[in-house]
Amino acid sequence: MSIRILIVDDHHVVRRGLVFFLRTQKDLEIIGEAANGREAIEQAQLLKPDIILMDLIMPEMDGIQATKIIKEKLPEIKIMMLTSFSDQDHVIPALEAGASGFQLKDIQPDELVTSIKKIISGENQLHPKATSHLLANLSNKSKQAKNLLEELTKRELDVLKEIAKGKSNKEIAAALFITEKTVKTHVSNLLSKLELADRTQAALYAVKNQLVN
Repeated sequence: MSIRILIVDDHHVVRRGLVFFLRTQKDLEIIGEAANGREAIEQAQLLKPDIILMDLIMPEMDGIQATKIIKEKLPEIKIMMLTSFSDQDHVIPALEAGASGFQLKDIQPDELVTSIKKIISGENQLHPKATSHLLANLSNKSKQAKNLLEELTKRELDVLKEIAKGKSNKEIAAALFITEKTVKTHVSNLLSKLELADRTQAALYAVKNQLVN
């Protein structure tokens, strides 16, 4: 099955370049384009893509607002921010809005394809600059009481730590010597207990609460 992609960018040349390149790749299918956040929401609802490559700064509605609305309406759609901005003022809001990945536009073409496929498989994909800003921002925040963590079983806590390392269900199963089906159950349970929407938010939660070395 091909991965169905919607490309959102207000720069026509950038959009066309992405379309031209990604159409040469096996297992990837470009199903639509949008020039701003409002168009992105409309196209997402109409086309139901597997993943959206979303620009940050656009007229009418930016990528962060569009991401938040799309994830509320269509939570199953994955969104990768593809932008020129890597500062924490853009990274943190984008991830909190529900983005599953954050990459810069200077990413190598092959790396972009790899990132798309990894996000579809359930992994988090953050550019190193975005990661460093994220960790610096979170480390500066004071520790707070985290009663929700106490509701997790030891095994759910183990799975949460593995999610924060960017591992897939298959990799977590191998690391913890359990089945993928069991991993899926633990992931579902811990997301429910922590009141989180997806794996990316779970990974952020783990980092915020210093569960990752």
